[in-house]
Amino acid sequence: MASVVQLTDIQKIYDSGEVKVHAVRGVSLEIHRGEFIAIMGSSGSGKSTLMNTLGCLDRPTSGTYLLDGIDVSKLDRNALADLRNEKLGFVFQGFNLLARTTALENVELPMLYGRRRVSHREMRDRAMHALEIVGLGKRADHFPSQLSGGQQQRVAIARALVNQPQVLLADEPTGNLDSKTSVEVMGVFQKLNDSGITIVMVTHELDIAQFCKRNLIMRDGRIVSDVQVANRSRAEVEMQKILAAESQAKLIDHA
Repeated sequence: MASVVQLTDIQKIYDSGEVKVHAVRGVSLEIHRGEFIAIMGSSGSGKSTLMNTLGCLDRPTSGTYLLDGIDVSKLDRNALADLRNEKLGFVFQGFNLLARTTALENVELPMLYGRRRVSHREMRDRAMHALEIVGLGKRADHFPSQLSGGQQQRVAIARALVNQPQVLLADEPTGNLDSKTSVEVMGVFQKLNDSGITIVMVTHELDIAQFCKRNLIMRDGRIVSDVQVANRSRAEVEMQKILAAESQAKLIDHA
C-alpha cells in the first residue's frame, strides 16, 4: 500500500528564552492511503504539534517530512501554502464558517486561493457536489446560523473536501457536539474513508477513536502506542442504539 505521509525522526523544539520545550521527540510515522487514524494524548503530549506538522502549519526543528512524495522541508512559504491548499483538507473543532455567507459559499472558499483558476460554474458545481456528499445539498443556501452544530460541521467537512485533498486532517471535530451528533459526524468520516479518503484525527475521546482504524497515543512528545483497532465501532450501528434508547425513554415517559 502506498504511503501518503512519511515522517522520519521529527523533532520540534520551542525556544522560549530560558527554557527549551521539546514538543515532539524523534517521531517516525508512515501513513498509507486509505487509513483512518486517531491521534490521542493528554494536554502537552505533543499531539497538536504533530498535527500542525502534518498540516504544514509548523516546521519541524529537524527530521524529514514527505507528503505525497514531496519533501516539505525544502518548500518556501508560498509553496507550502499551495501544497496545503492542494494536498490537505482541514476540519476544526470550532467549524470556522463565515457567518454572512451561505453553506455553498463557505465550501467554495478554498477554490478561491488555489493556483489554478476555477470558473464560477465549476466552483458552484464542485461545492454543491461536496455538500451532497455530506448530505447537505438541500441546505446549500442556508447561513450557518440556520444550521445545527452537526450540520455546520458537515459544511466544514465539505469545505475540506472540495479541493480533493490527499489527506483530511481533523482537529477535535466532535469537541463541540453532543453524543448523538458526534456519532452522525463520525458516520460522515467513515463514509468518506470507505470511499478511499485518508483521514487523520486528533481526539481526546476514546469512544470517538474507536470509530477509526488505527490509534496512536502520544506522551511527552513521543508515540508510545500504535495499534490497529480490533473492535471498530460503526456509526450506523451506534446510531441505531441511540435511537432505540431514545424510543425506549419516550415510552417510559408516557407510561
